[in-house]
Amino acid sequence: MKKLILGMAIVASALVFGQKEDVNAKLQVANKAAMDAYSAKNYTVAGPKFLEVYNLLKTNGQDDKTYMYYGGLSYALANNNEEAIKIYKELINSGYTGVQTTYTAKDNKTGQVNPYDKSTWELLKKSSPKEFSDFKTEQSPNVEPDLYETLSTLLLNTKKHDEAIAIIEKGLAKYPNNAKLKELQGTALYASGNTDKFMQNLKEQLAKNPNDATNWYNLGVLQSKNPATTNDAIASFQKALELGSADPKLSNNAYQNLVYTAIGDDAKAVEEINALRKTKPDDATKLIEARKERFNKALPYAEKWYQANPTSLDAVSTLKDIYNITKNPTKAAEMKAKEAELSAKAK
Repeated sequence: MKKLILGMAIVASALVFGQKEDVNAKLQVANKAAMDAYSAKNYTVAGPKFLEVYNLLKTNGQDDKTYMYYGGLSYALANNNEEAIKIYKELINSGYTGVQTTYTAKDNKTGQVNPYDKSTWELLKKSSPKEFSDFKTEQSPNVEPDLYETLSTLLLNTKKHDEAIAIIEKGLAKYPNNAKLKELQGTALYASGNTDKFMQNLKEQLAKNPNDATNWYNLGVLQSKNPATTNDAIASFQKALELGSADPKLSNNAYQNLVYTAIGDDAKAVEEINALRKTKPDDATKLIEARKERFNKALPYAEKWYQANPTSLDAVSTLKDIYNITKNPTKAAEMKAKEAELSAKAK
């Protein structure tokens, strides 16, 4: 992006050609102030200065929204989300894409390469081949996908989830293969509480890219909320670990979720057991055995969690409790000592 910004100084001189002297002077001052502020990462100053350039040009008949775009970008980088959102919305609604063609030619007398408007460039090329050479055109890239991505992110950052979903859907209608918008769509759907659509979104993304560890992890989290898809959740977490083992945070979270998914809602299970102990002891015994089975299933995940993160108090405490319930007092005592050690260090 900075490369594009620096290139704007040349374009500006071409745009102001032919304007009144006082307008030219104001434009050059505002443009330089905007460029300098952006280069110095003083985005709070750069934003309004780029808009000043845009408004000066517009007042004089040149509606070049490139400067509005850089103003919006600067506001976003300055964390002025509300101003950035307004600008990005206007740019999208106007159909701005950023695609522009720059026309340049070399003055053979001076050796300097200068920009020209299309008509002048074509005239020089046709009538002055001896005075000018190296006639070139360069097209700037399409920034419309970036507009949708940035606006969606800004809306999510300001908790405007429904607006974000609408913008993302609009963007995906134009750019259906945009991976960033697909990712943001999942985030927006989850944040808005629409978990069914979020799960569908994750599955669609995984169908296109089955090696995305984060999406496998997120799918596992959703599946773990439903007891009927516990096994699916475990498979998803295992896939996330297989693909994302190099990410310590993902590994820690995936092992932790594997343990809790395998155990299920233990508080509810204990409550049901206690309610049946006196009136239906046989049923209570069945529930106790089923609970032990779940903890035995969770044990290897808990051990791997501890191996992956031996300084995690949560991992140690959970493993201690599982050893107690699965009747392994030696290991339980070992984890109890480790728990005390980590707790003392944490104080």
